[in-house]
Amino acid sequence: MITFLICLTLLVASYFTYGKYVERLFGAKKNREVPSKTHFDGVDYIPMPMWKTFLIQFLNIAGLGPIFGAMLGATFGPIVFLWITLGGIFIGAVQDYASGMMSIAHKGLSFPEIVGIYLGRNFKQFIRIFTVFLMVLVGAVFMVGPAGLISGFTDTDVSLWIGIILCYYVIATLLPIDKVIGRVYPLFGFALLFMAVAILGVLFFSSYTIPELTSETFRNKKTDATDFPVFPVLFITVACGAVSGFHATQSPLMARCVTSEMQGRPVFFGAMVVESIVALIWAAIAMAFFNGVEGLNLSLAEHGNNAAWGVSEIANTTLGKLGAVLALMGVVFAPITSGDTAFRSARLIVADFLNMEQKSIRKRLYICIPLFVIGFSITLVDFDVVWRYFAWANQTLAAISLWAVTIYLVSLKKNFYITFFPAVLMTIIVSTYLFTGKEMLSIHYSTGLIFGVLITLLITVVMILMIKKYRKYDPSAI
Repeated sequence: MITFLICLTLLVASYFTYGKYVERLFGAKKNREVPSKTHFDGVDYIPMPMWKTFLIQFLNIAGLGPIFGAMLGATFGPIVFLWITLGGIFIGAVQDYASGMMSIAHKGLSFPEIVGIYLGRNFKQFIRIFTVFLMVLVGAVFMVGPAGLISGFTDTDVSLWIGIILCYYVIATLLPIDKVIGRVYPLFGFALLFMAVAILGVLFFSSYTIPELTSETFRNKKTDATDFPVFPVLFITVACGAVSGFHATQSPLMARCVTSEMQGRPVFFGAMVVESIVALIWAAIAMAFFNGVEGLNLSLAEHGNNAAWGVSEIANTTLGKLGAVLALMGVVFAPITSGDTAFRSARLIVADFLNMEQKSIRKRLYICIPLFVIGFSITLVDFDVVWRYFAWANQTLAAISLWAVTIYLVSLKKNFYITFFPAVLMTIIVSTYLFTGKEMLSIHYSTGLIFGVLITLLITVVMILMIKKYRKYDPSAI
């Protein structure tokens, strides 16, 4: 319990300390005009109250990430607490805040357009395609996953539920953000938070024992370099609870809805801190409920490493009937809400690329119809293997985002080291996983690690050259 409490305290304190520092670093101003006012269109650029933008942002970036990812990450033992806490504070929260504030500074531009400004035109073309594909893939997966769960609960045809979810996606993506997302998301966001608080109460007021971080906790089978090495597998497994490139694509959605730059810290930095807290809670209950790390590994292995089963088992046992309802909302509605914002992000990215205004529903349809056709087509094939690459692609996107933020801070003559070192870390993580991951190139761990380091050194040298170039620029010209 001591390790857990220390990490929980650090996460809460970071919002008032490091979060405040990051806010000052980015120069947030209370009275400076924001895109929701200067570019109001009644569809995507709409002013909304802070409590609503916070809950929408939280659910946008959360989905099932801080629950499923944290539970699977807990199979590595209490070391997962460190990654969730330190990653959430120094990497995830900074990235989410930066991507949101950069979007505000650039009139609500989407993620690929911002990356292109700071990493170059050629890279922008690649990241546009990469990000749109990733968004459509997320939307497709979050059709099939929830549809399968509902089908199992109701003993009905999964195709029926895919069709129903797809219809919802079409409506949510086309309508103004305050009509569906603005009304439904806060409810589900609150439910996700309530569930986490209830589980936290169980941890505090029950006889469950949370494992402590000691030298012995590093010696479970998950840490064996010939099986699942902590580095880099843990850092890929626990994404949304610590850092996720997907978040950088979502922050611009709320950057178009906040009414003041001073809302950036609670909406962007704060939502990420809360997500890390949720992940910390679920990692703790996963280890405690199944009687330690070994028990958790054995239980999940018996059920095909199905995190949804683990969540349902924990919620039903510890929270009773209420837990069953909340578990259903968590494992079904959370991914659906992430899926529709993924499609919405894809629409906005394409619209920015084509410079096509989105006030007209006809022009929204021009973009949405092809996206939904592709998304639905993906649901018809077996994409289990393809989905394994999503975690890696997601963290690769985080590395790219952090490099873009670094160049942005350099251009403003600000302290760029707060994202430079996280960018290096994320680069070596995804580079090493590219070579050593079992579904990737899967070469010997030591060799793969050497290759990962070499690639990281090469990328870092290139970025240092860019840093030197941008240091010569006048910040007012960027």
